Amino acid sequence: MGSTGEHISFERALVVEDDEPTQRRLVQLLLELVGSIDDITVAASVAQAKASLPEFNPRIALVDIGLPDGNGLELIHWIEQRHPDTITVAISAWGHEEVVLAALRSGAVGYLLKERDDAELRAALQSIRRGGALIDPLIARRILAFVSLTSTQHPAASGATAESPARIDASLSERESEILQFVARGFSNREIAELTALSRFTIEGYTKSIYRKLAVNSRTAAVFEAKALGLLR
Repeated sequence: MGSTGEHISFERALVVEDDEPTQRRLVQLLLELVGSIDDITVAASVAQAKASLPEFNPRIALVDIGLPDGNGLELIHWIEQRHPDTITVAISAWGHEEVVLAALRSGAVGYLLKERDDAELRAALQSIRRGGALIDPLIARRILAFVSLTSTQHPAASGATAESPARIDASLSERESEILQFVARGFSNREIAELTALSRFTIEGYTKSIYRKLAVNSRTAAVFEAKALGLLR
């Protein structure tokens, strides 16, 4: 599910992680935000996650990329398609540019590194709960350079395929471009509505249109794609 820029209530949380110490660490961090251990469940594999999602119906899922029975990227995409009300955040020891971009394009609203200390991960989760779309600062600048380079050298490398031509030919209206600038600066839909004297629902309509044209599912992915295509100042 793409971040809307509005406050998100972490009513229930799913941790998809096969390493038990990391499981306990993430559960403890989420407990401070969710409030009750009964509202947190853990899955150690893709199969367990898929089995628990329909009944548990989490509001957020923290998904490890490397799982024993499959790829966390595929699980993120599956959740995006089957359970769009569940927000996904990738959390991994891997910071490779291609993996991060693949996670965003699969539907994740954020990408966090396990190596960060508890205070940093807690702050990141709090930002996501406020409606933000966050990538670990350690890799964000590197990814921006990566998408710009691959877009310049090999336009198809920006992620364009026959099924998603919008990645190359994205054409935004003047108003959409204006709103995208605000999104890139971290403003929520409510704040953008106030700045542009438009209704929040109108802004939501514009952001959905931007997502569709850029073939992305989140604010973070929209900003990265727009930068790669030269649509942001």
